[in-house]
Amino acid sequence: MKARIKFRKYGVMRFIGHLDVMRYFQKAMRRADIPIAFTSGYSPHMIMSFAQPLGVGVTSDGEYLDIELKESISSEKAVKQLNAVMVEGIDIVSFIQIPEDKKASGMTIVAAAEYKVSFLKSAKSAYETISVRDALSEKGDAERLVHNFLKLDQIMVLKKSKKQEREIDIKPLIYRMEVEGEQLHLFLAAGSEENLKPDLVMEAFFKFLGTTKEETPVHYHRLEVYAKNPNDGKDTDMTQFVSLESLGNLIPEFN
Repeated sequence: MKARIKFRKYGVMRFIGHLDVMRYFQKAMRRADIPIAFTSGYSPHMIMSFAQPLGVGVTSDGEYLDIELKESISSEKAVKQLNAVMVEGIDIVSFIQIPEDKKASGMTIVAAAEYKVSFLKSAKSAYETISVRDALSEKGDAERLVHNFLKLDQIMVLKKSKKQEREIDIKPLIYRMEVEGEQLHLFLAAGSEENLKPDLVMEAFFKFLGTTKEETPVHYHRLEVYAKNPNDGKDTDMTQFVSLESLGNLIPEFN
């Protein structure tokens, strides 16, 4: 049986990198007595994979971890036992059963991610914020600035990887960008095929405004991670995506 765990990451835990989060969950599985399966061979390890690793400093309400179970455990019991051993800064939201097919793994199906961008009073704190309209008031009306930015024929950025640097047009990868309330909301391509991080978008946006991230500090919060809706062929409208959490079922007490 395969299961998907959804969790939140916030507070000081936002500074913990992906590898340390993975090691943390390995210990948490043992402490919570989750019947996780192991690989066979000389050096067995827990069968687990993260859907879309989070960058250091970013908080989130929608992180996903897929695991394989050697025996059933109810969703309610698993959530309760895991939260009992969690440190402050990580909360388990849900525990669901997912299809056995390898093509259904979170790592494989991720297609988009949604973010909230908060504008900070100071780069020293992610909690003292100001509204996006106040932050951009010297440049003009926030809604109009975003509108004009998205009207550009191309939005070119320098994307760096371990092997190379290349200039790409990220405009097709920005599915949605708009002012909502006090923040800026982004809905971006994500996953193994096309992956756009919010800091690249904001770097390009600030360059368009004639400023920098250092002059206008922001904090990123991931709201959710999505897969393409298997029942719809469109791929650029938020309504054509479904959350990874929705692609599974609760495990009853007796399965």
